[in-house]
Amino acid sequence: MKDFKSEIAKIISEKVSELSFDEVKEMIEIPQDSKMGDFAFPCFKLAKVMRKAPPLIAQEVAESVESSGIFDKVEAVNAYVNIFLPKAEIAAETLKTVLDKGDAFGTTDKGAGKTVIVEYSSPNIAKPFHIGHIRSTVIGNSIYKIYKALGYDMIRINHLGDYGTQFGKMISAYRRWGNKEDVEKAPIKTLLGYYTKFHEEAEKDPSLEEEARQIFAKLEHGEKEEVELWQWFRDESLKEFNRVYGMLGIEYDSYNGESFYSDKMPRIENELEEKGLMVESRGAQVVDLEEYGLGTALIKKSDGSSLYITRDIAAAVYRKETYDFYKNIYVVASQQTLHFQQLFKILELMGYTEASSGSIHVPFGLVSLEEGTMSTRQGRVVFLEDVLNSAVDKTREIIAEKNPDADNVDEIASQVGIGAVIFNELSNNRIKDYTFKWDTVLNFDGETGPYVQYTHARCASLLRRAGEDIVSKAKDMAINFDYISSENAHELIKLIYAYPSYVELAGEKYEPSVVTRHIIDIAQGFNRFYHDEHIITENEDEKIAKIALTLATKTVIKNGLALLGIEAPERM
Repeated sequence: MKDFKSEIAKIISEKVSELSFDEVKEMIEIPQDSKMGDFAFPCFKLAKVMRKAPPLIAQEVAESVESSGIFDKVEAVNAYVNIFLPKAEIAAETLKTVLDKGDAFGTTDKGAGKTVIVEYSSPNIAKPFHIGHIRSTVIGNSIYKIYKALGYDMIRINHLGDYGTQFGKMISAYRRWGNKEDVEKAPIKTLLGYYTKFHEEAEKDPSLEEEARQIFAKLEHGEKEEVELWQWFRDESLKEFNRVYGMLGIEYDSYNGESFYSDKMPRIENELEEKGLMVESRGAQVVDLEEYGLGTALIKKSDGSSLYITRDIAAAVYRKETYDFYKNIYVVASQQTLHFQQLFKILELMGYTEASSGSIHVPFGLVSLEEGTMSTRQGRVVFLEDVLNSAVDKTREIIAEKNPDADNVDEIASQVGIGAVIFNELSNNRIKDYTFKWDTVLNFDGETGPYVQYTHARCASLLRRAGEDIVSKAKDMAINFDYISSENAHELIKLIYAYPSYVELAGEKYEPSVVTRHIIDIAQGFNRFYHDEHIITENEDEKIAKIALTLATKTVIKNGLALLGIEAPERM
């Protein structure tokens, strides 16, 4: 697709010798108000070097640029040069590219030959897969899809929390109060009940904490009975996790969790010691990072047991040596920011500079409940599976009310209900904290997933009504662009044209909401076009042109939803 921004930058940089092509391109903006042009060039930066007032510079630049004769209109407004492109040229370039590329519109080969790892979701074994996990799960999945669209070789890792002292507590609780039948019937809820009871009893009898530590020590040393119980908890938990991942359409290339790195930690500990980085502190082994403003990183407890950071160092080194990653992205809550700062600094100090510089923490805000913070220990959680099932049930009710004769109700209810939950998560900046509210999540009006999906289904309905012959002519670009030159049509075309740049921006910022907000804009733009103009008209040339724009809209909405991990129903 023609890069209009680069073409404008080339013309301006030839007229303005004080700035390079790259500087000009960086400065060019897309005005929010289309009355201010398709592109705008601000002249403030030139005031110092040219020793003139910005409005005067804008006037001179506008006059010199307009003489190129390739723009529809160029005007100086205050300190800005506003540039209007020929509508037919933007429309032809945009529609041809979208209709040719189809599902590949918005993809590039930018990352060809480079491997990117995304670690996301990573729930704890034998603990509830609750609403708090949805953030890492769907943000990570979307980042994976965005980077895949940008041409990178992708590795998806679910770094399961399947190691640590909590397993000593879980095994102790199971031996005291558990039974196999209950665990197999409802693994997570049953094990959560045991875990909650353990903490209640430990408050009355603190010796239980020491018992749990001793059990975990046996697990670390490979004692048969403890290992078998741990493996059973892991297997049963994964069955439940995978059921939820299946509902979300999420898969992984690796489930290597903390336990996978247990035999790789001695090497790391030895290296830290050999390089003089690990020192003793009150019987524990630490790395002092005070001079970097990062405090002290605890590597090994006084009882000899390992910690998260030790396993994470081993994991980062293993990933670099195994995958030779270009980026190693951790999608983990903002609470863990210091942990990752310490991890990356230790990797650097150990000499693993590429592993350190290529590792990126993508933080996100936390989820709380209306009645307070979630607590696994107290058993106060909202299970993610319950949220997804409730969303599907609510959607099924709405379909029964609005379209009782609809086909494939269960399929549509699943696509729309689960899509609503995912879209709710990805519609705002990931770093924001928020309170989980059923009414908000299951609101099907306004700037929501169901609204965008309905717009896609509306486009599909129009294509069916137009018929195969008209759609075929639209695909062949037998288009008179005069019929899609109205303000609404032009605005929609510009939004579609801009879509690939928003995919790239989302990748640069590790921010799926960039895509989410843009496809909301496209859906709104199409609905304005739909309400203000007749699409299925008697005039065949007009109908072909408008169906071509409808098909392009449908394509880009489907592609955008796919990057979020959401399906695009053909009917609703």
